[in-house]
Amino acid sequence: MLYLPLQDIEASKLNIDDPEHLRIHSLETFGTHDGPGIRMVIFVQGCQFRCLYCQNPDTLDVKAGELIAIDELVQRAVRQKAYFGKFGGVTVSGGEPLLQRSKLSTLFQRLHKEGINTCLDTNGRLNDALVHELLVHTDVVMLDVKHINDEIHHKLTGLTNKNTLALADYCESIGKRLWLRYVLVPGWTDQEEYIEEWGQRFTNFKTVERVEIIPFHQLGLHKWELLKMEYPLKDTPTPTEESKQKTLAIFNKYFDNVILK
Repeated sequence: MLYLPLQDIEASKLNIDDPEHLRIHSLETFGTHDGPGIRMVIFVQGCQFRCLYCQNPDTLDVKAGELIAIDELVQRAVRQKAYFGKFGGVTVSGGEPLLQRSKLSTLFQRLHKEGINTCLDTNGRLNDALVHELLVHTDVVMLDVKHINDEIHHKLTGLTNKNTLALADYCESIGKRLWLRYVLVPGWTDQEEYIEEWGQRFTNFKTVERVEIIPFHQLGLHKWELLKMEYPLKDTPTPTEESKQKTLAIFNKYFDNVILK
């Protein structure tokens, strides 16, 4: 994979509401961890969640990053199209993409006209008509359901999980392909009773193609330190092998395709 600095992209200093530009943090080419196949990954700027374990705290500020022309992003994707193969394409991650949902509808429509697969990596914070329009042009939704218990979810992210669950239900209702993600954090998301409840919540979904278990790690600690932010989980260990295997075994009861990352 290759991360491209924003100064290598034609940037515009236009108003943040300009419909022809996305506010992004960075780009990754030849990504293999953010959706099916080989992908160009656009990391957008801004997020409403304040996850205690956030690995990219530099993407939280909605006013940071750079405004990049949608045309420029489409052109870059077209130049990489030969590498995408049958399953690859473009993923928009974050930050939180749904904060720029109208612009992403434009981007995804243009990508589809070029025959390029689209994937949305989201925490599901928003669920409105503009999101529904975006989903029309989205091939795969990667949805982070960070905790099934709303009270713990609030403590973990600062916000409720109700919109996330509602968005999952909406995707199921329209037959939208779903990849569900679960970050396994010792002391926060490793409670067996809630992992069971999480599995039960989604086990009958016909749209869930894949469930990913993502073990917590400390690789984002240096970003918190660079931003002079206090990292709440700096003393939290990575999950034990026993904990990872136990979570995998629970999810395997409810889903056919579970991946332990």
